[in-house]
Amino acid sequence: MDRNPSPPCSDAEEEEGDAVGNTVYSKHWLFSVLTRLIEVIAPAEPDPAASPEGVRTELDEEMENDICKVWDMSMDEDVALFLQEFNAPDIFMGVFAKSKCPRLTEICVGILGNMACFQDICMSISKDENLGQVLLQRLCDSDSPTLLETSRLLLTCLSQPEVANVWVERIRENPSVYDCVCFIMSSSTNVELLVKVGEVVDKLFDLDEELMLNWIKNGTCRSVGPSVDDSPEELPDFKIVPCILEAAKQVRSDNPEGLDVYMHILQLLTTVDEGIQAIVQAPDGGKETWSLLYDLVCQELCQPDDPPIIVQEQKTVLASILSVLSAMFASQTEQEYTRMRKSKLFFYLFYMPLIGSLIRILQYMEGCGKRAADNSKESKQEETGRTDVNEEDFHLKILKDICCELLSNMLQELTKENTLEGLHQGHLNEQTCSCAFQNLLPLYFASVESFLEVLREADQTLADNLEKRFPSLKVHT
Repeated sequence: MDRNPSPPCSDAEEEEGDAVGNTVYSKHWLFSVLTRLIEVIAPAEPDPAASPEGVRTELDEEMENDICKVWDMSMDEDVALFLQEFNAPDIFMGVFAKSKCPRLTEICVGILGNMACFQDICMSISKDENLGQVLLQRLCDSDSPTLLETSRLLLTCLSQPEVANVWVERIRENPSVYDCVCFIMSSSTNVELLVKVGEVVDKLFDLDEELMLNWIKNGTCRSVGPSVDDSPEELPDFKIVPCILEAAKQVRSDNPEGLDVYMHILQLLTTVDEGIQAIVQAPDGGKETWSLLYDLVCQELCQPDDPPIIVQEQKTVLASILSVLSAMFASQTEQEYTRMRKSKLFFYLFYMPLIGSLIRILQYMEGCGKRAADNSKESKQEETGRTDVNEEDFHLKILKDICCELLSNMLQELTKENTLEGLHQGHLNEQTCSCAFQNLLPLYFASVESFLEVLREADQTLADNLEKRFPSLKVHT
C-alpha cells in the first residue's frame, strides 16, 4: 500500500467554496472521512470484522488509505485548523477510548502530532485536560508505531514554550509516565522509538530539574505499567540510570544522533548531586556506566585513524561523555567506586588509554584550530558565516574545557608505576605530554607540576626535555 497517497483535490476544484482555506483539498471529502471514522468506532449495526467485544481490530484498505491521506494533509495549517474546527481531537479521543485497532490509533495520534506543530492548535490540545491524560496513557501502549507517534507529539508540545509547563506538570503528576518511559528504554529494540523517547526525556530534564530529581529518586516502590492485553501488570523496580544505559547501547551503532541524546541525558543527571549518586552508587559501583563511556571514547569516537576534523562532528557527544566521566572521577562519595578507581586493574585497563584519548582529542582540536585560522586568512567570511563559526568555536571551547579538567584530575593521581605503564603503552611521550602541558597551562599548573614530579622518577630525560619546552615549570622546581 502507498504509505503517503496523494490527498484528494477534485471536489475542491469542481465545487466553489469547498476548498479548505487556500488549499485545493475538499472540505466535503474531509467531512466524510471523519464521519466514517465516527462510524468505525461506534457502528450503528454489528460489524462482521469486529472482535467478540464488538470493536474493529483492523481497518479495511479503503478506510486506511483515506485516513492516511488526512494524516498527510494535516501538515498543512489550513487543514489542521479545519480539523480543529470540526472537533477532530474529540473524535480521536473516542478512537483512543474504544478502538482496538493499533493502526488506527497510530494514525490518529500522528494527525494530532501534525496539528500540534501549529501554536494555536497546540495550545488548545494542551489545555484539554482529558485529552492530555488520554495521550499520556498512550505511552503505556504495546504498539511501537503508536508509541513513536505519541512521543513525537509530546516532544512537539514540550518544544512550545507557551505550553511546555502544562505538560511538565501533567507528567510530574502522572507516575505511570516514568514507568512507561523506563519500560521502553530498557526493553525496546526499536531504534527510532528509543531516539524519540530519549528526546522527550532529555527535553523534560532540561526544562524541569524538580521532575528530573523525582525520576532519579523514583523506582523505590512497585507500580503498574503496560502489558500486551492492556491489563495491569507489575513492572520491575525501574531505576533511571540502568534504563538510560540500556537504551544507549541499543542506539550507539545505528544512530549517532540518538547516542548524543542519551549521553546528554546522563550529563544532565550529573548537574545535581543526586544524579551523580545514582550513577556511582549503583550496585556495580558505576562500573557499567564508566565502561560504556570509556569504550565510546577509547574505541569508537575520535580514533587515531580518523581525520582531525572528526572532532567537529563529534564535539557535542564527546563533551557530554567527558562531562559524565569527569563527574564520576571527581566523586569520592562511594567507597567501592573509589577503590575501583585506585586499583591496578583499573589503571591498566582504563586509566592510561583514557588519558591517551583525552590528549588525542586536544591534538585534534589544535589541528582544527590551525585549519580554521588558515581559512580565515584566505577569505573573508560573510556575517552569517561568522556567526556559525563563533557558535562552532563555542562548542569546541566547551569540549576543550571539559577535556582539560578531566585530564588534569587524572594526571594528579598518576604514580611512577602508572606513568611507566603509560610510557610503555605509548600513551605518554614527548609529543603527547607537550600537547597536554600546552593546553593545561597555566590554569592547571598544580596538576602539571605534580605529574612532572612523577615523570621525573619514571623518565628523567623526558622530564628535562619538557622543562626546557615549558620554562615556567623549571622556575618553580
